[in-house]
Amino acid sequence: MADPIIIWGAGAIGGTLGAHWARAGHDVLLVDTVAEHVEACRTRGLHISGPVAEFTQVIPAVTPAELTGTYSRIVLAVKAQATEAAIPMLAPHLAPDGFVFSAQNGLNEIALSRAFGADRVMGCFVNFGADWHGPGEILFGNRSALVIGELDGVTRPRTEAMFALCREFEPDAILTDDIWSYLWGKMAYGAMLFATALNDDSMSANFGDPARLPAWLALGREVVATALAHGVTPRGFGEFRPMAFAPGVPDAEGKAVVDWLRDFNAVGAKTHSGIWRDLAVRKRKTEADAQIGLVPGLAAEKGIPVSVMERLCALIADIETGRRTQSAETFAALLA
Repeated sequence: MADPIIIWGAGAIGGTLGAHWARAGHDVLLVDTVAEHVEACRTRGLHISGPVAEFTQVIPAVTPAELTGTYSRIVLAVKAQATEAAIPMLAPHLAPDGFVFSAQNGLNEIALSRAFGADRVMGCFVNFGADWHGPGEILFGNRSALVIGELDGVTRPRTEAMFALCREFEPDAILTDDIWSYLWGKMAYGAMLFATALNDDSMSANFGDPARLPAWLALGREVVATALAHGVTPRGFGEFRPMAFAPGVPDAEGKAVVDWLRDFNAVGAKTHSGIWRDLAVRKRKTEADAQIGLVPGLAAEKGIPVSVMERLCALIADIETGRRTQSAETFAALLA
């Protein structure tokens, strides 16, 4: 491998991308901290299952301690809360003219820009459904939007090359000159997904319950108001239109978006969010602090009240620490 595509974090997002690119004939090198997963990928292969694709692909893989050399493209696909820890580990392996491609949920591009400079970071809005089920096992539940773009909005040859690579995985991928609008749009949706993890109902059941509509409207409004205050007009995917939650927009427009989310999440094999899986199955800390937890601070900078988002972060923390369970009562506490 002269200069393989480095995928740092071979879980749900990174593993799915890496397996497809490797199957298409690209040189891929997976880097992951879970030694059993690394061993499975490089020996018996990474198995992708689900309604979208079913195949097994052997892929070269190493732990961070085993990685040597420098590379021009590092696809960062770790959980948001692992970004700060990953930065000093991957920094020695990023070529002087290389860039980091953030295939993550949240606004990780902010931390990456501080570490490497905005000109060495490329943003990505990723929304396909996938879950890591164990060493060498990933469920690819459904296709969805994939949008890439430079943080400064300028399309470069490297941007075009990365876009072409992404289109091999998702033919409907989008190249944008305003990636921040998509990242903030995903934040609005992401906040709602965190709220669905407060109970054990499916995502579709959560969005389909009329009694829970006030939660979705409130979270959408708080995120969109914060984005607008920072000069960003959020964009979405499919019929998820974040601006339906903008200040002054009638509730009916937000409800129409929530109804679409109900139907969108009713198809495919992924019934619950990765956040729910972290809490209910893997019994581990979620991305809340590093993802939606950024919103209250950014909102405070502009004097935007986000009491429901703050409450959501506190409730997720309560579940993580065992003070609450995932239940109807915990969801009800969101708007108490």
